[in-house]
Amino acid sequence: MKQSFFTVVSNAALTADVYRMVLEGDTSAITAPGQFINILLDGLYLRRPISVYDADESTVTIIYKVVGEGTEKMSRMTRGERLDVLTGLGNGYDTSLSGNRPLLIGGGVGVPPLYMLAKKLISEGKEVSVILGFNTESEIFCEEEFKALGVKVSVTTADGSYGIKGFVTAAMESGCTYFYTCGPEPMLKAVYAASETSGQFSFEERMGCGFGACMGCSCKTVTGYKRICKEGPVLTKEEILWRK
Repeated sequence: MKQSFFTVVSNAALTADVYRMVLEGDTSAITAPGQFINILLDGLYLRRPISVYDADESTVTIIYKVVGEGTEKMSRMTRGERLDVLTGLGNGYDTSLSGNRPLLIGGGVGVPPLYMLAKKLISEGKEVSVILGFNTESEIFCEEEFKALGVKVSVTTADGSYGIKGFVTAAMESGCTYFYTCGPEPMLKAVYAASETSGQFSFEERMGCGFGACMGCSCKTVTGYKRICKEGPVLTKEEILWRK
């Protein structure tokens, strides 16, 4: 984990309530796809955890949805503003287990961390397929960005207004060697039930500190309690115990 100041390079709307922000600063602590950053905002006590969409030597890109006061404040930020950011948080995805034909499954704002993951898997010579799930056509984002990577992309919408009608499980097919997924818990449960291989799940949880000190995001697993912000947010299929 590293704390440093980042400068807003750009901040633009992708849909009515989803934004892409590029920040410039020290990204050396970001070492794996699936990690997140934690942003301090003026006037708000708790930082806002946001998954990493992409990163290079000097910039990190995040995609976030406006759901409350913090993200609404972020949506109004302009080029040149500075932010206090914790980077390199969470354990991220392990690509060594993927096999040759990994499947990436994202729902809504669970889509962003899969982009950096797809890039890493492609660099390792893997044949990547991606399923992106949304409620309706107006909510779709990043489809073209994934296609530009050269991966196979399937899009599902719950109302059938675009792509395959239904949830992400409607696009799941046999043949993948492993899967990676991120999204709301009902979607993760459905993927768990429908999957035929092992995989990794990225979970969302309300966080206090974001780096394991407060224990507020602890969840029970097969091997004991784990902190979503520290030992997570990525858990393997075999260690998950679903809450009733």
